[in-house]
Amino acid sequence: MTDRSYSISELATEFGVTTRTIRFYEEKGLIHPRRVGQKRLYSPSDRVRIKLILRGKRIGMSLQESVEVIDLYDPAHNNRSQLHSLIRTVQEKRERLLRQKRDIEDMLAGLDEVQTLCEQGLKDADRKPTAAQ
Repeated sequence: MTDRSYSISELATEFGVTTRTIRFYEEKGLIHPRRVGQKRLYSPSDRVRIKLILRGKRIGMSLQESVEVIDLYDPAHNNRSQLHSLIRTVQEKRERLLRQKRDIEDMLAGLDEVQTLCEQGLKDADRKPTAAQ
């Protein structure tokens, strides 16, 4: 096993985030780099936590939701609790997004209707002679 460590700039570059983001996760107690002078050195487990937090963010999970799922990691029990929790969270996100999608589709249909009525009104107005003619 290797004692590989990562600098803050290496992780920021790898994950496409700012060093400030990584320091924020440290301030929240989500990762625990060791210090060598002023330099932060992150462990492979810190790297994995950052990766999982960012993956959760990409699928719409809050930081708290991501951390709750990550903290359920329990390889001794095949991670069943973690997996069940993640499935529940994903299902809830999916249902919320589908509701939002339906709402957006309804609003777009309403906008189409209003636009059609306005365009028809303009056509009707163009066909009617004005009082000056």
